[in-house]
This record gives sequence, C-alpha cells and structure tokens, in this order.
Amino acid sequence: MKLYAISDLHLRHADNRRALEHLPAYPDDWLIVAGDVGETVADLEFLLTRLKARFQQVLWVPGNHELWTLPTEQPSLKGEARYQRLVEVCRAHGALTPEDPYPRWPGPGPHRVIVPMFLGYDYSFRPDHVPEHQALAWAAEHDLLCTDEVLLHPEPHPTRAAWCAARVQATRARLETLPADCATILVNHYPLRHEHAWLPRIPRFSIWCGTKQTEDWHLRYRAEVVVTGHLHIPLTHWRDGVRFEEVSLGYPQQWRHRGSLEDCLREILPGPAPRVP
Repeated sequence: MKLYAISDLHLRHADNRRALEHLPAYPDDWLIVAGDVGETVADLEFLLTRLKARFQQVLWVPGNHELWTLPTEQPSLKGEARYQRLVEVCRAHGALTPEDPYPRWPGPGPHRVIVPMFLGYDYSFRPDHVPEHQALAWAAEHDLLCTDEVLLHPEPHPTRAAWCAARVQATRARLETLPADCATILVNHYPLRHEHAWLPRIPRFSIWCGTKQTEDWHLRYRAEVVVTGHLHIPLTHWRDGVRFEEVSLGYPQQWRHRGSLEDCLREILPGPAPRVP
C-alpha cells in the first residue's frame, strides 16, 4: 500500500486532461491532490470522477486556481462560499478535504495521520526590509501581478491576508489536539517555509506563495513529510530531518519531458529512507 501525491494538474489544458484519462489504476493506494486542479467546479468533478475509480482514497486541498471566481461560471460564488462548494463536491465523490477529520494512514509503519490543510498566503514571503503595505509595489517593480488580485475574493473576510490568518488559527487549533506520539503528513498547496518558495525566474512572486506563520510547523507538529505544490518546480528538500516534497505537474510544456502522468506521481509513503543528519 502506497501514498502518492500530485498537484497543479491544470485541467483546462487538453494535454493534461488526456494524461489523466490514461492514468492507470492504483486500487490499493491513496492519492493526495494538492491543489490547482482547475478553475471551475466542473474541473474538480472531472478529476474526482476519474480518480475515485483508480485509487482507494483521494485527499484534496485547494489551490488558488480553484478559488478563482470566473464571471462565466454560474452560480458565481466567491470566497468562503466557493470553498465550501468545492468541499461539497469532494464529499459527494468520497474525497477527503481540510474540513474532514484527519485520517490515520492505514498502511505499514508508525502511527501517522494525513493532514490536508487550507492556509492561504499573507504576502509575508518577502525580504525583511519590504514592509507589508509595499509588498504589491515591490512585486510590481518586476512587472509581477498575480491573477488572484482580480479573481480570488476573500469574502466574508476583508482581505486575503485576513482569510489566511483565520485559516492558520483554526488549523493550528486542530493540530494542537493531536496526540504527542502521532507523526504527521502535512499537506498544503503553498510551501510552509519561505526558503522553499524558490522561483528563480520570478523571485518576487513569492509574496503569493505562503505565510511565515508556518515556518516551524514541520517540527512543531512532528511532520514526517510535508507535501506542497504551486511552484511548478517538483523537488525534494530535506530540512531538520523532514522531507519536503513539491509535487506539481504543471502546464504541458513543463512536464511533457518527464514522461506520462504516472511518471509524475510522487511516492510519499513509504518513500525513501530518512536522511541521516
């Protein structure tokens, strides 16, 4: 029994949809989908319809693209209402979400739980000399503006940063209730650490990539593995003996050289042996 992960499937691209259609079955295994399935509820339904027949269990967390409100999609739900609609779709297909009890990993090994999280970002992944109120201007100096600024609405929260703060607080409260002997697999769309928001071509895009409030969560909450996406740069990092997996698929031109979608699935458990410090 294995735990796999993938993110950033971006199903509006025909090549990505075809790749999903050709994915073989893994009837004994679980799959984490770490956000950015697509921009519409129909994209999420397309994904889950196909995955539930291929995997024993699917777990989903939202990326920023799922939370976009497109004017062409009806009903036009925004912010928290849109997120709750996506949760309903997942539950209808048997997929687990950040709103469900954290499942215990049933495979071999020690006591572990998988923790799907929706945390957001708060523009804090920036240099110390850049004040928060100048973060957008700092990114604009390099001609950067995330589409989220137009399409990702935080209602009923006043700002995306306020929504992030509320999500961090609620998630922290749940994590604090886990037993001390329980290891975790932490799953979030965005990196948990600023150092991992590594975008060499567009470094100032980092402000839309997470929150410094989670910098120590891999230690505080006994993570064995941290699973994230968003960057479209699939990599494995080790920090403090913890494995960090960026599991993005990305746009067709970014993943085609890697082979099929099957080749792009990342094995989370059992995974490689822990790195010796």
